[in-house]
Amino acid sequence: MTLLLVFARLLLCVVFLIAGLAKLADLAGSRQALRDFGVPAALADPFGLLLPLAELAVAVALLLPAMAWWGALGALALLLLFVVGIGSNLARGRHPDCHCFGQLHSAPAGWPTLIRNLVLAAIAGIVVIFGWSTPELSVFDWLAPLSLSQRVEVLVGLMVLVLLFAGGWVLVHVLRQQGRLLLRIEALEAQLAASIMAPQSIPTGDAASPVTGLPVGTPAPIFALPTLSGETTTLQALRALGKPVVLIFSDPGCGPCTAFLPEVGRWQREAATKVVVVLISRGTVEANRPKMTEYGLTHVLLQQDREVAQAYQANGTPSAVLIRRDGTIGSPLAQGADAIRALIATALNPTGLGTLPMAAVQGNGAAPRPPTGPKVGEPAPDFSLPDLSGQMVHLSDFRGSQTLVLFWRPSCGFCQRMLEDLKAWEANPPAGAPKLLVVSTDSVQDNQAMGLRSPVLLDQDGMRVGRHFGATGTPMAVLVDEEGKIASEVAAGAPAVLALAGQEQDKAAPA
Repeated sequence: MTLLLVFARLLLCVVFLIAGLAKLADLAGSRQALRDFGVPAALADPFGLLLPLAELAVAVALLLPAMAWWGALGALALLLLFVVGIGSNLARGRHPDCHCFGQLHSAPAGWPTLIRNLVLAAIAGIVVIFGWSTPELSVFDWLAPLSLSQRVEVLVGLMVLVLLFAGGWVLVHVLRQQGRLLLRIEALEAQLAASIMAPQSIPTGDAASPVTGLPVGTPAPIFALPTLSGETTTLQALRALGKPVVLIFSDPGCGPCTAFLPEVGRWQREAATKVVVVLISRGTVEANRPKMTEYGLTHVLLQQDREVAQAYQANGTPSAVLIRRDGTIGSPLAQGADAIRALIATALNPTGLGTLPMAAVQGNGAAPRPPTGPKVGEPAPDFSLPDLSGQMVHLSDFRGSQTLVLFWRPSCGFCQRMLEDLKAWEANPPAGAPKLLVVSTDSVQDNQAMGLRSPVLLDQDGMRVGRHFGATGTPMAVLVDEEGKIASEVAAGAPAVLALAGQEQDKAAPA
């Protein structure tokens, strides 16, 4: 029994050590996993750090003779907590990404995940029940009675087991990768056959407008791509949801793509009943997961390079295309943020599927976007948000002074590049400059670290307040006059925002 207890403790120690270190290496993914399992967002951030620390503490305690029983008790408590969380989600038909071992192994929770945790909980229970009478036994003490040759044999056996485990792990991943390559080859062959069979549309005049992407009505090239958790998703599986599919092609190194991600996440949440919005990126999981987790994206697929984008003739990012329910191309290629917004608006209109105006998708996304916020001269939407100290602040508190409402995100690269210019403006504002009111996202600590003097309010719902003003990204700003009315169009980007902040100087200058 003592030998069995030693091996049980050693197994639990290894499991919790790997799980804790893997979660610490990917805290963003761990916090997102907690949110996916139903943990409130306010608790997910601290518990995303406390959970791996608790797992590491359990692993260390299992190694120490004086703490081994308590370590087993902690392991049993954590495993039972995992079982309850997984079981309750499975009972509701949900399969969130368990993220049990960080990026080493992350897959949707299912019955195998539940059974694995039940088995580990049973092992921890054995240690708790039978280890009470032998708490002094260390995981290394059992080697003492063995001779030198027996110790060498045990060491060699352990090394062989480790090598077999590592070789099996590598073999499984090689086979999975080989399977993905075969699926991609089949997809390319099908796309090639479809392009050969599809009729070619040829412009009949010099004034014919060029159409980007595949011709409308031709079969959409099929594909099979891995998700961030390593599971393979096909176009057929996406179409099986019974809704039109919008593919958005992105790149982790594309600045406009990153600025566009909050809107993609919002569409995936708010338009899920009408259209399936899928983001197809490229590169590694490590390069994509932080941004996808930050903006709460769900349908995210990874191509190795640009093989799927090339099949759809999407030569730039961001770009998008609509696929009808019957699996045919439903729109020309939409290039740029504005054109993609127009494409989504059309997809959400049941009478307009597949009838997207050419002007909305051509010209590299330069088509004008209809205003979504109040017009100049209309009352500004009033709102109340907490500042960094937790005090509620109302926009109406600024009545009597012209106010520049700046929509901000500390983690936004464009905001970070603008920060020093904004601080310089605060330190030496031009004559007649408006007051600055910053409506930001992210945490209190991230916003405090910016060191801004102006009041900073936290919009915990992302860009909820910004959307009421017609702001869809960061940095963006709008002027509100002394009477609480909109005094300017929404300015997007650092140059436009700074120009808007200094326009009162121009008005105040003597003629």
